[in-house]
Amino acid sequence: MTALLLLASLVLQGGETAAYFFVSHDCPISNYYSQEIRRVCEQYGARGLHCSLVYVDPNLTDDAARKHADEYAHGAYPKIVDRKHELVERLHATVTPQVVVVRPDSSVAYTGRIDNLYAGLGKKRRVATEHDLRDALDAIVAGKPVARPSSNPVGCFIPPLSAFSR
Repeated sequence: MTALLLLASLVLQGGETAAYFFVSHDCPISNYYSQEIRRVCEQYGARGLHCSLVYVDPNLTDDAARKHADEYAHGAYPKIVDRKHELVERLHATVTPQVVVVRPDSSVAYTGRIDNLYAGLGKKRRVATEHDLRDALDAIVAGKPVARPSSNPVGCFIPPLSAFSR
């Protein structure tokens, strides 16, 4: 897990479509989506998508991030502890889990929820009926415009950096 300390300016370069999954180690909804994040990254990684997991807690140690990623079976994609909230601010993340898909030209193709399994906090559906992220990625891979470039994510709010004790 060599990507833990990458700066946002370095992470957003690279000339490929990238998905940034904002997560928190202590958010139950974020943890629930770990397997779907891994599946998306595996399936679309073969089609050119570069994935990164972004931990929003600046006090999370590298060892704790590694342990969490292992415990929840995240894949081989980079894990970043956003200690200065550079990515949180640059990509306007507000909730975990939230995904932001960035095109090679650095424009945002999609931002929001992974799917609609959660209608609201404490309101989980039996199955997801809308797959916002997969729909967006399918459009991107096909070279088409994303029909719904944003959605409202449901999860744990990301506190401002000043709210974290140092």
